Amino acid sequence: MWLSIAAAVLTIALKATAAWVTGSVGFLSDAIESGINLIAAAVGLWALKLSAKPADANHNFGHSRAEYFSAQVEGSLILLASVAIIVTAVDRLIHPVPVEQLGIGLAFSIVATVVNGVVGVVLIRAGKKYRSTTLDADGHHLLTDVWTTVGVIVGMFLVWLTGWQPLDPIVALVVGLNILFTGYKLLKGAIQGLLSEALPEEETATVHNYLDEYAKDHGVRFTSVRTTAAGRERMVNLVMQVPGGWTVDTAHDHADAIEEGVAAALGGAETIVHVEPLGHPTRTGPMTV
Repeated sequence: MWLSIAAAVLTIALKATAAWVTGSVGFLSDAIESGINLIAAAVGLWALKLSAKPADANHNFGHSRAEYFSAQVEGSLILLASVAIIVTAVDRLIHPVPVEQLGIGLAFSIVATVVNGVVGVVLIRAGKKYRSTTLDADGHHLLTDVWTTVGVIVGMFLVWLTGWQPLDPIVALVVGLNILFTGYKLLKGAIQGLLSEALPEEETATVHNYLDEYAKDHGVRFTSVRTTAAGRERMVNLVMQVPGGWTVDTAHDHADAIEEGVAAALGGAETIVHVEPLGHPTRTGPMTV
């Protein structure tokens, strides 16, 4: 996240310089998005520090959901920025202003694009490694910014070649609409996380496949298998039905094995196993594997 902050500061300087030198509203819209990147990265850093805190008396399950607040803030700021860009672009269409020294502006913008592209890839890889919603969202946002800037560069290059000035606000308008869609996706993802959405299909399938194999090998049955995520943490809650003659010690040993097995299959997870005798009706509604 510190790398993201440093990249945002650098790209703001580059893109703002391009906008100032050329007077282009397209470059200005791109610089505004980088300003959003800086605020989002700062909020993301706060969220990561908070989510890393261990569980305490008031937060028995830890602070991992703090990452969703970061995504909400980032999405909200992007929506505001997109509205500002669209309004500016429409005004420039109505009151056109010629752009100047586009060659210099393009050079600054290209350097900023390379910086964002490299940092975006690094953040996405780190997000996958640490299962961090914040890092992944920020990385994808930066890559979206890359394509936004590519669009601006192409538009400004065409203005430079053709001299047709309306292309500048048209490019800015397209950028604003693209950012609007990005903000919507980030907000949607954050809300789904806060609503305890189930794990992705491939991860849910991994859990069910492991439990299915375990059930065949040990004569048990699994019902009410439920999954969710809280920031970087995966959580699985299930009922294990065992033969009625098993001792508490035996059932406990199998429950421990299930917890370790699910964690290994997913690459980390917290699993809660409720033990019942075989054939016992599960009140929460059975979902067998």
